[in-house]
Amino acid sequence: MRKVTLIPGDGVGPEIAKAVQSIFAAAKAPVAWDICQAGQAGIDQAGEPLPEATLASIRANGLAFKGPLTTQIGKGYRSINVTLRQTFDLYCNLRPVKSLAGIGSRYEGVDLVIFRENTEDLYAGVEHKVGADAAESIKIITRKASLRIAEAAFTYAVKHSRKKVTAVHKANIMKLSDGLFLECAREVAARYPQITYEEVIVDNMCMQLVIRPQSYDVLLAPNLYGDIISDLCAGLAGGLGVVPGANIGTECAIFEAVHGTAPDIAGKNIVNPVAMLLSGLMLLEHIGETAIAGRIRAVVERVIAEGKTVTPDIGGTASTVEMTEAIIKLL
Repeated sequence: MRKVTLIPGDGVGPEIAKAVQSIFAAAKAPVAWDICQAGQAGIDQAGEPLPEATLASIRANGLAFKGPLTTQIGKGYRSINVTLRQTFDLYCNLRPVKSLAGIGSRYEGVDLVIFRENTEDLYAGVEHKVGADAAESIKIITRKASLRIAEAAFTYAVKHSRKKVTAVHKANIMKLSDGLFLECAREVAARYPQITYEEVIVDNMCMQLVIRPQSYDVLLAPNLYGDIISDLCAGLAGGLGVVPGANIGTECAIFEAVHGTAPDIAGKNIVNPVAMLLSGLMLLEHIGETAIAGRIRAVVERVIAEGKTVTPDIGGTASTVEMTEAIIKLL
């Protein structure tokens, strides 16, 4: 039995967290939940958005599973997601994006995996005002961070029989920072001659993904570009409601639903639990429970393909609870 810190999150978070707990229990997944709070729930319970008790739980368990958290725009406390990634050195943001039968999308056959460097770039948060009318943000790219995210991408490609890694960059303009990222990617690529390696400028990458996403396999990107293309790719497969995510480091890993808190539908029992559930399956695979993860995945894909008991955002009329119960029944 593995102990996992569970952060239900804000908005629709508690609803989808409860759905996953119920499905894991039905599948007899060997996970024990240590429920903690963060975001607005953390403020309400402990007076701070990221309570020390939550951090202590993650440190002790080395595994966390979280719902979406409120992040204020242009004011207020710093992004908790960014804080968690930097606190636990979760350098690898991993986003698999795969077409699912039954999901309304104009694209078929999409099967991409995005490796996004997760700790630096413009997201390092190094910024300051310059006088009253200007502000500067500093883009930080290091050899250490670039090498390890590239190594993660190529290692994954080999392990999962992927054929190609595409590095995403803007080194034609940012010759030093993005140039260093490419230098490191090339260095790692040279050790994996069995994997095709290519480089694509980020604006062209966005166009190519919209035109022919089936031509790509593993995408390797610095933090900002990785964030953008992750959501673009999610749109190819039906949206953030059906795409999982993970933040992985050497000593800790946090798995999460990558969509927002959706306060407009919170408490209405209509939120789609699939993104949270698929993220939970990534957690199970991470701890070696691949058989249970595969069994749940097959059932989820069947429920979606049949379309009889799915939530409104993916074309159905079922509630969150009804979709959860349909999955449990098939399990």
